[in-house]
Amino acid sequence: MVCHCNKKGTKGVSKGVSKASTEVTSGSCKCDVASLITMFTAKPTVRCLGKRVLNYRIQLRRSLATAQTTPNRVHGGLKDKDRIFQNLYLQNSIKNHTESYDLKSAMKIGDWYKTKEIISKGDKWIIDEMKKSGLRGRGGAGFPSGLKWSFMNPPGWEKNEGPRYVVVNADEGEPGTCKDREILRKEPHKLVEGCLLAGRAMNATAAYIYIRGEFYIEGETLQNAINQAYAAGYLGKNACGSGYDFDVFVHRGMGAYVCGEETALIESLEGKQGKPRMKPPFPAGVGVFGRPSTVTNVETVAVASTILRRGGDWFASFGRERNHGTKLYCISGNVNEPCVVEEEMSISLKDIIEKHAGGVRGGWDNLQAVIPGGASTPILAEKDCQDMIMDYDSLRAAGSGFGTAAVTVFDKQADVIKGIQRLLAFYKHESCGQCTPCREGSSYLAKMMDRFSTGQANEKEIDQALELTYKVCGHTICAMGEAFSWPYQGLVKNFKPLLLDRIKQYKKEHGFTEEGLENGGWYHEVKVENGSVSGTPLPKDPLYH
Repeated sequence: MVCHCNKKGTKGVSKGVSKASTEVTSGSCKCDVASLITMFTAKPTVRCLGKRVLNYRIQLRRSLATAQTTPNRVHGGLKDKDRIFQNLYLQNSIKNHTESYDLKSAMKIGDWYKTKEIISKGDKWIIDEMKKSGLRGRGGAGFPSGLKWSFMNPPGWEKNEGPRYVVVNADEGEPGTCKDREILRKEPHKLVEGCLLAGRAMNATAAYIYIRGEFYIEGETLQNAINQAYAAGYLGKNACGSGYDFDVFVHRGMGAYVCGEETALIESLEGKQGKPRMKPPFPAGVGVFGRPSTVTNVETVAVASTILRRGGDWFASFGRERNHGTKLYCISGNVNEPCVVEEEMSISLKDIIEKHAGGVRGGWDNLQAVIPGGASTPILAEKDCQDMIMDYDSLRAAGSGFGTAAVTVFDKQADVIKGIQRLLAFYKHESCGQCTPCREGSSYLAKMMDRFSTGQANEKEIDQALELTYKVCGHTICAMGEAFSWPYQGLVKNFKPLLLDRIKQYKKEHGFTEEGLENGGWYHEVKVENGSVSGTPLPKDPLYH
């Protein structure tokens, strides 16, 4: 296979089928060597030398059908001019000596610019631009946003007279996820303007922003921004002088994690118990108060105004195919500088940790594991993180998920088993109890993790608990069943030897025989004093009593 470009210094590639990976050096040359090489297993190094040279490693292995081909360029290094959230670190507020939610300060970075013109272009134009941008929902599911918005405007929708709603999900309760909180604190006008434009796209009459109850300061900041928009004539009757009437309301939740699920959120918004309901009917047909509604994420709405101003093609120029745009990443755990940062989609996991979070504590070689997309996504072992690309398709092919892009890092000194134990304790506590598989399954799995964390179990119980997670997935009203199942599945897939070692260590420390271990790791002889059993080695500091 030979590169056919005209640049000097280009070397061809001889055929070979021996190595599983090869170094590829690609620059400004637009030839297809970097992509074609993935079709073969080449022995030598491919070099395609242009003016600018970028180095990256391509893993040459057969991918899943859903996986994208390795990109022809390295993604990341987002420039300041391309950042949507210009005030994420309060840099604009500090420069202008204003509050982060101040309307004048927001307008200096482009908010509310030509909003009237965008509204006047109509719903079809807005939805077409959103589809062109390739924006996928930033709440975790990754459903194409333009397509989702279009469901509100089926043929003959005008005949269904009455109010229609945009519902913004600001009930951010996923452990490790804190991107929406930063938008509410520092860029509230982007969210408010985004509500107006999303409402115009869906021909809605009002927006409800359902905010987590613990976000007290964020709620006050958001309400101040809404009040300023009303005072300036940007909301309410004849919004922005466009002839379009639109209102925005803030509704505070009470801290229930399950209310982040769209139908549970709607139930709570209506004053009922926050429990998910069956679908269909879907919210676009029967939503808030029985009216057509669309529930969407804070970040999804907040980026809409910039996309519509700069064009869908501009947004689609970032990231790989089907993984377009920029994204807020939340990086926490065992890193030197935990942060929330806006970066390009399809940036490598190593780059985003080392460039923006100061690297792994103790260096990259001290990395043990990463949860790449929030608490409900399966954990990845260190070997899978070396060349991992942060987008929907790459992480799905690796057996995990992009989720909310909340990256939690574990170094080699961290106890991965206890980390998953804490997550399952959270999900057990937050289950609404409506579905038997979730209610009983989360409780059982949390108790099993209490035992696994100390080693007080036997080997076969690891697979028994794993089988339970497979029975739960797909048998609950909402995705909570998958949410607590996937962390455990990822733990068993990548760290089963740690679980086995923990069990053996417990056995050794307590002098168990093989027979005792096979029966669950309990002493056969216990003492009964005053009607109570004593002498049984219970887990230390259990989360459940």
